[in-house]
This record gives sequence, structure tokens and C-alpha cells, in this order.
Amino acid sequence: MSTFDERESAFENKFAHDAEMAFKAQARANKLLGLWAADLLGKTGDDADAYAREVVKADFEEAGHEDVVRKVLGDLGDKTTAEEIRAKAAEMLIKAKGQILQEN
Repeated sequence: MSTFDERESAFENKFAHDAEMAFKAQARANKLLGLWAADLLGKTGDDADAYAREVVKADFEEAGHEDVVRKVLGDLGDKTTAEEIRAKAAEMLIKAKGQILQEN
């Protein structure tokens, strides 16, 4: 295998790893957002975990994260705004990335 082939393989592996880490971080951030929303809804324990899983699943409806914002906003109603949800989602993404880095 030539040096070029080795470098190409290394870049492909890094790209795949980075994509996997980004997916995991986003899924974890959605779970954290779901737990935050569950708390606002008065859910605890298994109910809160089940709601957080619903929020994670909502992210698979369409590209981007607006599907998650719509789900949480629809569930929370007048308890929050779309802007607050987006800000909390950004905060949770940072937290999720930090947690993943600590685990690895």
C-alpha cells in the first residue's frame, strides 16, 4: 500500500469516526433536551426517560433539528418559546460533547 493510499484510508477513517461522534453527540443532546422538557412537564423517572426517547426519535423525522423544536414546543405549549428551546438545545449539545469526550 502506498503512502497516498494509507493517508486516504486514514482520512476516510477519521471522517467516519467524526460523523459517528457527531451523531452520538446530537442524540445525547436530544435526550438531555427531552429530560429538561420532561422536568417542565412534571415527568419523573421512567416517564421522563420515555419522553426523552420520544424527543430523540423526533429528530429522525426530517433533516435538521426543527423537528425536535416543534415536538418539544408542541408538548410544552406556553411553558416556553421556540427560541428558548433552541438555546437549550445548543447548551445541551455542548454538554453532550463534553460527556462523550470524558467517556473516551
